[in-house]
Amino acid sequence: MKRVNVAIVGYGVVGNGVAKVLTEKKDLLAKKSQVDINLKKVYTRNWNKEFTFPLPEEKRAKSLDEILKDPDIDIVVELTGGIDFPLYLMKEAINRGKHIVSANKALLAEKGKEIFTLAEEKGIRIGFEAAVAGGIPIIRALREGLVANTINRIYGILNGTTNFILTKMLKEGRDFKEVLQEAQRLGYAEADPTLDINGTDAAHKIAILSSLSFGGFIDFSRVYIEGIQDISTLDVELGRELGYTLKLLAIAKNHNDKVEVRVHPTFLPSEHPLSKVDGVFNAVMVEGDCVGESMFYGKGAGSLPTASSVVSDIVDIAKSIALGVGREIEITSMNWAHREFVPMANTDFQTRYYLRFTVPDITGILAKVSQVFAKYQISIAAVIQKEKVLSIAKETQDKVVPLVILTHTASELNVQKAIKEIEDKRITVEKTRLIRVEDEEK
Repeated sequence: MKRVNVAIVGYGVVGNGVAKVLTEKKDLLAKKSQVDINLKKVYTRNWNKEFTFPLPEEKRAKSLDEILKDPDIDIVVELTGGIDFPLYLMKEAINRGKHIVSANKALLAEKGKEIFTLAEEKGIRIGFEAAVAGGIPIIRALREGLVANTINRIYGILNGTTNFILTKMLKEGRDFKEVLQEAQRLGYAEADPTLDINGTDAAHKIAILSSLSFGGFIDFSRVYIEGIQDISTLDVELGRELGYTLKLLAIAKNHNDKVEVRVHPTFLPSEHPLSKVDGVFNAVMVEGDCVGESMFYGKGAGSLPTASSVVSDIVDIAKSIALGVGREIEITSMNWAHREFVPMANTDFQTRYYLRFTVPDITGILAKVSQVFAKYQISIAAVIQKEKVLSIAKETQDKVVPLVILTHTASELNVQKAIKEIEDKRITVEKTRLIRVEDEEK
């Protein structure tokens, strides 16, 4: 049985899980793969702390060179996070003929073209199943299970922290800041949760899925990103009255000559399968031209779920090494062409909209809003005008109430122009709240 040596760089939560699986399931992996997968070395900058899976001294690398300069190490598993150091690590490892497994979604989303081009030149394989949705095998599904399909669109709940927060706001009526603090206490949110709540984490993941599905690299700098930090319980509740559930949704749509890639708070019909995905769970819905809609659901983070995906890549590459399978097969199955997609600007979106205007409780307000909407060809589907008093207008002493309008499908550019005109005319007393709606109209 051929031995394949593995090294891990980065020994945090996921690194400990990968080492545990490779060690404790060594015999099972050998039986299933017919390869002896050996964890030879692990490198971390600080060995002077407690680990959930302690390693014997002989497996602890004191420097990165112990891994990079070891000709017997076949696969380097990068679990460090960030951009600069892992980019250096990957390029060095690739240039030295070592295959790569990574869970680093930020690096692959922002520097993927550079990394995969170099890997192709050097005949190196890269596994990245764990970079998107933790333990959900969505990468392999797109590369293999759905290979006969042209992928038309992808909807994803790809961040457990934000999904936990929005679930609590919906079901318990609590405000954003309070639930965020609970998520931090429970370990679902980092001490600095910025990349989660501002949508960047989900955007990295949908950029990778888009590249894989549409056959080209996504210019990440052009992906539209909006987070949940400004979401109020009022909007969550009013959306529910209209029959919708709020999610931070990652969206990718293939328009043949263009691609639409965006992340933002989104109202989905409450009966939609993704609306039922609660708490820290992730889910991805993929629509292919042959298979129709398929949904993948599971734990999107955590030590062992993510480790499960990392190890699946290790085993896949180890089997290829043992069989002498080259990089050219990997490139073909991924279908990542040497081209780059520029995602559509948000002004080009066509979708439905939830708009909450904060207005004086006087007659004629809806008529004024409707006149502006007609000017910009925006059709109204539903209206909620609450008697709930939000405040008292300082200038007129009028009561201030929410006016909610649900539109039919409209142009984002026209909607933004209409909002500006309504606010410029001082029809409203506060900034208008806009939430996009994914609800296909027949």
